Amino acid sequence: MADLTGARIILRDKRPEDAEKDYQWRSDPELARLDAAIPLTMSFERYLKLFEDQLKYPTPGSHHYSIDTIPTDTEESKFIGNCMYYDFDTVNMEAELGIVVGERDYWSDGYGYDAVTTLLDYLFNARSLKRVYLHTLEWNNRAQRAFSKSGFTLVKPVRRMAQDFLRMEVLRDDWFEKAEERLAVRFKDIDPTDSQTSPSSHTTAS
Repeated sequence: MADLTGARIILRDKRPEDAEKDYQWRSDPELARLDAAIPLTMSFERYLKLFEDQLKYPTPGSHHYSIDTIPTDTEESKFIGNCMYYDFDTVNMEAELGIVVGERDYWSDGYGYDAVTTLLDYLFNARSLKRVYLHTLEWNNRAQRAFSKSGFTLVKPVRRMAQDFLRMEVLRDDWFEKAEERLAVRFKDIDPTDSQTSPSSHTTAS
């Protein structure tokens, strides 16, 4: 699949060489807590096998992207996180979105916002979805502010995986109605109320 390019990031397909960073992030207790997950305890060798299997046999109705920064005159492109959609419903034309920015140096600087809005642009334009939703932990006010800035609105509280979440969504009509407002944010001064992660039902090798 072709890369998706935003203002600051590129969403590209996962590669075998991403496995090491993904393993580090998923073994990190702080990142796992933000992602409503348990830190990995398996060996890297075991994880690598699962990761490679996921690349060969991806889960239907989902697509996982790596987030790369756009290179500049002074800085090379860097792999900083993951963004994905899953549970793609071709009847109701909707899907769930998730994001993890694993590199802490890139928190609170608009990279997560740019990744989310770039993926939403693709889902509403190229895939013609009617609704995209996500679940964020109830206590993660920072993430909720960032997702609101990206166009999501609160739907309702949800209890799952023994934790309390808020379901948020963005509808197709609302997305296109606010297109000019988003462009002004994405390509000028992105407000750094950026979320680190959005909890999502990751497969082991996402």
